[in-house]
Amino acid sequence: MSNISRAEVAHLAKLARMAVTEEELDVFADQLDQILDAVAKVSEVAGDDIPPTSHAVPLTNTFREDVVRPGLTQQEALACAPAAEEGRFRVPRILGEEQ
Repeated sequence: MSNISRAEVAHLAKLARMAVTEEELDVFADQLDQILDAVAKVSEVAGDDIPPTSHAVPLTNTFREDVVRPGLTQQEALACAPAAEEGRFRVPRILGEEQ
């Protein structure tokens, strides 16, 4: 049994910048105990003859090959823009005078 302490949970909460109540410390300590116990059981089952893996099933790449396709011209891209200026999208200024 792991028996993670309330102080350890409070420390973890502080590191995660979480504000937790006294009641939550008890709940989280119990939940973390259960998680650590489950991980310990899995560790007992995994023997030296079983290689560590990151996934239960093999992964395959689902990306397609890069294909060069023609894009929009500058005029086509700006055709439906609400505002354009000097060949660019015009957007409202969000900064003050400082730059």
